[in-house]
Amino acid sequence: MPSTAPGAATSAAPETGLGPRRSIHDAAGGTALPGRLVRVEGADLTGDPSADEAYDGLGATWELYARAFGRDSLDGAGMELVASVHYGQDFANAYWDGEQMVFGDGDGVYFTSFTGAVDVIGHELTHGVVQHTAGLIYLAQPGALHESIADCFGAMTAQHQRGQRAEEADWLIGAGLFTDAVHGVALRSMKAPGTAYDDPVLGKDPQPDSMAHYADLPHDAENDNGGVHINSGIPNRAFYLAATGIGGRTEEGAGLLWYDALTRGGLPRDADFASFAAATLAAAEARHGADSAERAAVAEAWRTVGVLEGEG
Repeated sequence: MPSTAPGAATSAAPETGLGPRRSIHDAAGGTALPGRLVRVEGADLTGDPSADEAYDGLGATWELYARAFGRDSLDGAGMELVASVHYGQDFANAYWDGEQMVFGDGDGVYFTSFTGAVDVIGHELTHGVVQHTAGLIYLAQPGALHESIADCFGAMTAQHQRGQRAEEADWLIGAGLFTDAVHGVALRSMKAPGTAYDDPVLGKDPQPDSMAHYADLPHDAENDNGGVHINSGIPNRAFYLAATGIGGRTEEGAGLLWYDALTRGGLPRDADFASFAAATLAAAEARHGADSAERAAVAEAWRTVGVLEGEG
């Protein structure tokens, strides 16, 4: 829902002393970006729910990164957050294009407006964070990690906004985006990959929940660049298990470890699941110790989904 006062979605974070810089544009059903500027930082509501939801979602994502991780915007240096709403005709998607957010209104048949899902906004903006940190290549396992990390921080954006603990969250990505015509609850389930939807038209959620069901697909566009949106279910479930195993606020537990693994350096651009698992274990050991409950929870999560064996 849109905020009820100018700038209500966020405020200056005490960790940085700074606030976000947002600009929302209206593509007016066209594809030329960014479109007409309709709202800038601190300005009043526009009266357009899509523009105001986008403004709030950008703010919620900025606030998660600033308050939980001390990061000022996507690049860590106060990058302006730019978004365009009402993109295209019946465009059923939202995406980060390397410079800005783009939102479609949905087709009204299967999908509603994409500005209404704050976790999707957090997901797409996190692609920008990955771009400015590890720079994972968008193919096969590193591409699936790219998608999974985006889901992890998208879920945390929604949880942070709602004040939820890990065990209280639904762990759904994109709940509410489907119309009533669709047999499904969300785009993805991090808790139970493969169960988010099963629809006569859209098909069944294809995500595997462990390496035993890994989708080994050709590395081309026709096969989702090697299944980047499919195999992301495996590290997604690992994150859910680690977050609930550690307990409490996700951004204070597993989220910090995933953030460390992504940003501290040393993660190769072609990192596979096992490489990232090792990086999260190293982060847990550095923060909490080799014999800590946190490290044990992370190790058990990666073992459960079949990425690690034994102690990993």
